[in-house]
Amino acid sequence: MTKQHYLSHSQIDVYFKQSKDDFVVTEVPLYEFSGEGEHLILKIRKKDLATWDALQIISEAVGCKNRDIGYAGLKDKNAMTVQYISIHKSFEDKVDAFSHPQIKILEKTYHNNKIKIGHLKGNKFFIRLKRVQPMHKMKLESALQEIATNGMPNYFGFQRFGLDGDNYKKGEALIAGTLKVRDRKLRKMYINAYQSFLFNSWLSKRIELGKIVDSFKASEISEKLGLSVETIEQLQSQKHPFKVLKGDVFSHYPYGKLFNIEELEEESEKFFNHDRVPTGLLSGKKTKFAIDDALKFEEKFIKETKEDGARRFAWIFPSEISSEYKEEKAWFELNFELPKGCYATELISELIH
Repeated sequence: MTKQHYLSHSQIDVYFKQSKDDFVVTEVPLYEFSGEGEHLILKIRKKDLATWDALQIISEAVGCKNRDIGYAGLKDKNAMTVQYISIHKSFEDKVDAFSHPQIKILEKTYHNNKIKIGHLKGNKFFIRLKRVQPMHKMKLESALQEIATNGMPNYFGFQRFGLDGDNYKKGEALIAGTLKVRDRKLRKMYINAYQSFLFNSWLSKRIELGKIVDSFKASEISEKLGLSVETIEQLQSQKHPFKVLKGDVFSHYPYGKLFNIEELEEESEKFFNHDRVPTGLLSGKKTKFAIDDALKFEEKFIKETKEDGARRFAWIFPSEISSEYKEEKAWFELNFELPKGCYATELISELIH
């Protein structure tokens, strides 16, 4: 699918490739570790290794099983990444003797509980873009400033869709009954990819809606959009480029309960002030749906997946954003932090188109 960018600048011609030197990820823990307990907490740095590969290497070296090692999230392979893992402290002597050229134990402490999936606040990123000309430096800084002000779409990244980018098609075929997959984990992965594809498609349509609303008179587009002239005029008065609709499912940001909105002016202002955000559907059972005007734009992306559904932030606000331009090397380096489950590659995509 072609994803709509919300920033309107033209493509910026730079060189970006994920590598251990140009792409660094540092996990931000959800909570402070207690310093005592039966679980050993290791802060590890890995290079050019997927998280699963690193866990396999560590488990074989200390003599435990893969499932005995706790971790909060999977980190990129083509990068230098820092993350926390837990292992029972009975393996501490072997952990202390552990050595591997691609894995370094930076710190260790203790905690009462095993680290589980999702036990992280977010991730900090360092990214280096190369072959950046001075004229492009200005465009990048301007785009970065707009992201700092308005945030960015929370698309799923290419990593979600497999090496060939077509896992979602297998998920769609599974649901249609035209494909059989016995492996339960593989089946779930394909269906999750299809859920992600539907989410990205919906988000792209909603960004397109905002562009249409800001480009035409209300009377010209009312019939096409299926919205009243009065509603479109309300959308046009919203400060944020992502236009929120009556019945959208909102969440307080960065966490909170889900609720359907009614007061567009009030809720759009709180969205603009980073207090709450609209959410998109991960289609499935046991989830909350949009209503009213928002449902008109969501209903075509509602599919029966036989998996539990969920809501995902449609929009996020990167924090701690900074950049530095090294003209002699034509490098543009940036730092930022994202909530968990968000993709740094999507921020780069929004920057350079």
